[in-house]
Order: sequence, then C-alpha cells, then structure tokens
Amino acid sequence: MKALITWGGWEGHEPDRVADLFRRMLEAEGAEVAVTDSLDCFDDADALRALDLLVPVWTMSDLSRERATNVSEAVARGTGLAGCHGGMCDAFRGNPLWQFMTGGQWVAHPGGDGQRYTVRITRPDDALVRGLPDFEVATEQYYLHVDPANRVLATTTFPTVPWYHAPNGEVEMPVAWTKAWGLGRVYYNALGHKADVIAEGTPFEMLRRGLLWAAAGKALAAGQGVEHLQSPGSHW
Repeated sequence: MKALITWGGWEGHEPDRVADLFRRMLEAEGAEVAVTDSLDCFDDADALRALDLLVPVWTMSDLSRERATNVSEAVARGTGLAGCHGGMCDAFRGNPLWQFMTGGQWVAHPGGDGQRYTVRITRPDDALVRGLPDFEVATEQYYLHVDPANRVLATTTFPTVPWYHAPNGEVEMPVAWTKAWGLGRVYYNALGHKADVIAEGTPFEMLRRGLLWAAAGKALAAGQGVEHLQSPGSHW
C-alpha cells in the first residue's frame, strides 16, 4: 500500500501530531507512507493517481480549483481518501468540490471543547465498526452539513448544550461515514480535535479500519474506466 499524508493549516488541531499518528497507524499495517507539510503534492496529478490512499490533515486553508480537481480525479479513479475532524471536513471552506467529495462540512461545535457526549454505532454489522461498542468522549461535538448519500456508521445526538439551534429539537448528527466518489472510497470521522482523542481505544480502531478500507478500493478499481460517470455538462 502506498499512502501520502499531507498536513498543515490551523495549529490548534495539532496537524503534525495527528499526521504522525496516522503515519504510525499505516506503517504498522505495512504501508509505504510519505508525509509532507505542503499542498504542492496536489499539483502532480499522476502521482496522486498512483496512490492507494491520501490522508489530508489541514484545517481552514485554501485550495485552488486545479488542485481540488487533481485530487477529485485521482479519487474518482480509485485512490482512497480518508481523514478526520477539521483536518478533512473543515480543510478548505471555500472549495465546494472538496466538500462534495468528502461528504460534509463543519459549521459549528456548540459548547466548544470538553463536551461529554455519546457516540453510537449505527451499522453494527458493517466490518468498519463490527464488534465496537457505543462510547463516550469529552471533546468538541461537531455539527456538520452532510451529504444525504453518506453511509453513516456512527452518530451523536444534538443538542448537548443550549444554543440557537436548540429550538429545532434533537437531531442525530453523523460522526463517521463512508461514501463513493467515482470508483474511489471516502472515509471520514468527526473525532480528532486533539491527537489524544483518537490515539487509542474505539476512536483509534474506527480510524484504522477506515483508512485501510479506503485504501483497499484502489485494487478494486484497477482496470476500470470512469467515462460512464462523466458528463460534458458537469461543473462546479
């Protein structure tokens, strides 16, 4: 397995530590892992398409149309895309293609850090979460705008604390999901505000399985074309 981890952006999310955690996670599975703190890696479309897995760890950064397209085309051809928290679904707020591809965008975390809430497994028969229990965490609780096509693996209930959204009543907010992007696999987990939140236990295992699942899609896509999924009228 050939993986690339790219990290940067807002330092509050400890992108260097999260990237190192992902590196060790993947190397323990025998992966060949490259790590960079630059988005220049998104300029090489051919190199992106040669990857089994791309792991972004960026928050509140900017991504050009060309770079987003290069990533999108690589994932559509089988390169897996996987990540967590703001490092993937608050990476590039100004880029709708990125948001469409990843399946969601952070919009709020009412109450801030340290909120205690339960994460519930919603698909206990899915291999990505099979055998994992519901669990409590004390961290940011992400409110996301999400793609209704996502295959949701775990949820949490809002509101935990009162805020302007509370009069709408309780909602089940996805915490972890998968989706398809062309022939590629996309995995996301909303946990990971700090590296220690995902460094062990069920959150670690969820992410480990998610990264490996996303990477495994590359072999399944081999030899297939994406022409049937393209439209001359498509744009963003």
